[in-house]
Amino acid sequence: MSSPVVADAATEALAVLADRTYVVLTGAGMSTDSGIPDYRGPGSPQRRPMTYSEFVSGAEARQRYWARSHLGWSRMRRAEPNPGHRAVAALEAAGMVPLLITQNVDGLHEAAGSRAVCALHGRIADVVCLSCREQTSRAALHARLGALNPGWESRHRDVEVRPDGDVDLDDTAGFVVPDCLGCGGVLKPDVVFFGENVPKPRVERCYAAVDALDPSTQALLVLGSSLTVMSGFRFARRAARLGVPLVIVNRGATRADDLTPYRVDMGCSEFLTELSGGAGALTP
Repeated sequence: MSSPVVADAATEALAVLADRTYVVLTGAGMSTDSGIPDYRGPGSPQRRPMTYSEFVSGAEARQRYWARSHLGWSRMRRAEPNPGHRAVAALEAAGMVPLLITQNVDGLHEAAGSRAVCALHGRIADVVCLSCREQTSRAALHARLGALNPGWESRHRDVEVRPDGDVDLDDTAGFVVPDCLGCGGVLKPDVVFFGENVPKPRVERCYAAVDALDPSTQALLVLGSSLTVMSGFRFARRAARLGVPLVIVNRGATRADDLTPYRVDMGCSEFLTELSGGAGALTP
């Protein structure tokens, strides 16, 4: 049954959004219903993703990364959009969402039909050469990795998947990592690692969308993000400073809880199903 506190908070948040359009900002909690775990949700084990400086430190670090990521990608690429993703796409199609900012790299918003998307941290389905900057598909690299490392997937069927397409695996010795076919350079997933900066044009696009919000008719809706890292928190902070209503839907506390009275502790799919007019119940 629904908690009265959660139901009241959800009802209030829905009322705020009812007559507004809103920029949407999503985090890992948006994709948990698609089977992709998050880093900071309730019950999530502590994890330490590879940083950019580690990745570029040498071949051994990259071997460790790609050996794990090859396994994780095999599973992540099979993930399907959940009802929350589809609800956001429907809201965009209805003219309610001028921009969707996502911190996720899984591409599920696009798969659900969202088009006005700024993938703040890039997409795990893309690969970039750090030397020539040529971008290629992760699917093509996955095939190369499979050919160079026969049997790797079958020998590691039971490893635990992590949120960024990584897995929990310590022994990566012997895994063969290919170089760029064009120039022989280092290949990296075209996503923003910890320690890297989000490309400036993306940040500027998001700031511009938040700055353009009219406090009387629009809002910023945060879904499934603890806003722990600055890449997302700065937009919530900007909205609050501008007097734009900030609605946060997340399981667990967030860094911006003190910036808004509209804070709902519940799953994204349940809230969005209700927001988009579907037949969903408000369950905590």
